[in-house]
Amino acid sequence: MASVVVQAQNGGYGASFSTTASFLDYQRTLQRPGDALKRKEDTLQRQFAEKKLEWPARYIYIRSFKYDSELEVWVKNDRKEKFKLFKTYKVCALAGTLGPKRFEGDYQVPEGFYYINEFKHNSEYHLSLGLNYPNVSDRILSDAYRPGGAIFIHGSCVTVGCIPLTDPMIEEVYILAAHARDAGQDFIPVHIFPIRYNVKKSAAYLERLTKTDESLREFEARLEAAFDYFNEHKQLPVIMTDEKGAYHIANMGEKKAVPAEKKRIALPHRVRAISNIPDVVHQWPQYPGGGQAMLALLDKVGKEMGEYLPEKIKRAFVQVEFVIDTDGVPVNFKVIKGINHDFDDLLITRLEEEMPKWEPATLHNKPVPRQMKQNIEIRFE
Repeated sequence: MASVVVQAQNGGYGASFSTTASFLDYQRTLQRPGDALKRKEDTLQRQFAEKKLEWPARYIYIRSFKYDSELEVWVKNDRKEKFKLFKTYKVCALAGTLGPKRFEGDYQVPEGFYYINEFKHNSEYHLSLGLNYPNVSDRILSDAYRPGGAIFIHGSCVTVGCIPLTDPMIEEVYILAAHARDAGQDFIPVHIFPIRYNVKKSAAYLERLTKTDESLREFEARLEAAFDYFNEHKQLPVIMTDEKGAYHIANMGEKKAVPAEKKRIALPHRVRAISNIPDVVHQWPQYPGGGQAMLALLDKVGKEMGEYLPEKIKRAFVQVEFVIDTDGVPVNFKVIKGINHDFDDLLITRLEEEMPKWEPATLHNKPVPRQMKQNIEIRFE
């Protein structure tokens, strides 16, 4: 049983002592979780009995579907058992669109494989369950300086990039998670998918969305492999992340994405033949003036490029890739996610003009080239 240490004051002497309470007992001492447990625990127990499920569940698994606006809670009481569906909750709001979160302020709900890392009993959104975003994959693929954070499953039915439920619903999910945590499930998995892959309408929408975006289609196909594995086995797949940030489902053949149509992308103007870019360095490239100076430059370029956005588009996020060479010069710019050929080409020109030399990355005290990815907010003001 999970436990917490409670510090208490002994009368007026200021002495302290420690007592050990279970995680669930501690939650009962808190106002909102305590009130929710009084109101909901018996009801949840009856619902479990109606579905012939053992109360309380020692293990839970949560999965959410963005386009379908649903969140499922699966339960079991032994590691070797198959998970059984307890309930499907309606997600009452959605920020952003399909696709992973890659940038602070992009309003995207993350997609991928996470776990609950926080029980926030005094949340401004009633009750909240924090997720470990950015995970290993996100830290590789997302913006190096501003990947974003503070992603929760929470109440109050509002969102700017989280998974919102109504207050009565989050109370149930919070209680189920608290019981599992109390029983020793330290890492409660939460998988976030763009769609229910076995729903034709949803699959058709995702296919249209990813038709001209090969990288997004490949990303979503890897998530689909995990979805398929769980649907078949009712057990969690073993998920690994490679050095490029891609997910892999162990012991399972992954679906390959349909080949993309040839895309026009901006051609870099400052090009060097660079080989043997190391995957690991001892010191990352350092922008002159630090991270805040880098963000200020990107903000300046983003505002300047706003006037070149296509008609009716006032705000967009573009992702660029480039290399900081051994002499600190940024070279080999490429737009990974852009607007159109002309816009992307002009953006690269502006970055080449504005971006100064960096302090190069080092490995064993020697300068080495390092590949960088950066998101830029383009906005017309």
